[in-house]
Amino acid sequence: MGKSEQLADYWIQEVEGKKAGNWLVNRIASHEKDGAKVAQIRGEGMILREEHDGEEDIITYRLCATFLIHKQHATYHEEEVHTHVARLRDGQIIQDERIEDAVQPHVPGLVVYESNDEDFDRQFNYDRRAAVQYAERWWNDYNPAYKKFEVDCTNYVSQCLRAGGAPMRGEPDRNSGWWFNGQSWSYSFTVANALRWYLSGSTQGLRGQEVADARLLRPGDVICYDFEGDGNFNHNTIVVARNAQGEPLVNAHTANSRMRHWAYLDSPAYTENVVYKFFQIGV
Repeated sequence: MGKSEQLADYWIQEVEGKKAGNWLVNRIASHEKDGAKVAQIRGEGMILREEHDGEEDIITYRLCATFLIHKQHATYHEEEVHTHVARLRDGQIIQDERIEDAVQPHVPGLVVYESNDEDFDRQFNYDRRAAVQYAERWWNDYNPAYKKFEVDCTNYVSQCLRAGGAPMRGEPDRNSGWWFNGQSWSYSFTVANALRWYLSGSTQGLRGQEVADARLLRPGDVICYDFEGDGNFNHNTIVVARNAQGEPLVNAHTANSRMRHWAYLDSPAYTENVVYKFFQIGV
């Protein structure tokens, strides 16, 4: 067994032993609480870096976990990627820790400046299928046409919205509008809190209609997360599907995820003070 297979197998064995603190175990428990069954888990490891410390090998690797979920009469795959650091001695894993995902820094809500151009299209035909297709294509990869960020969730969601036909405006003022030109971009294109405020205030081009219930969202819509409940929104996701109960399933970057339940109840960032914003796009 190669090292990458050994590292992936290590986590699957911990799942079978229901080891406390294992994020895969926590994910299974979260699905069970929601009335779903995890029928199968498959893990794949990819080594990023190897170092040596005396008698120990230190390996940084990426673990991609795929869950086969059954809920009522629906079946789907949920996927998630995390980075881990393992210490091996004599070929045996003695310690393995998940590296916590980066957190979006605080950026104040920005003023949304409206265009004075009367010819600017106040409505756009949002192609939800194209937005979701883009979200599926790039959920665990990075389009070289865009800059990659350490905290990439909003950049990824913005790319999906743009793929769906959302018009850009405000260039070159980074505090204004929502735009990307290859060399620069607005804060709203890449920063979670800025996009949340933009969607709340924009009346031209890209805009969002806030709704009170996640079940009112459709594929292509956006969810914003303030995990601490302090007014600073630090994560964004895009809806790509709904489960049998109409609950959104989302894709995201930073902790690259596919078809994840929207509430993030088992996320290390989750707190009981969490605040969500649900935005229907293009209405």
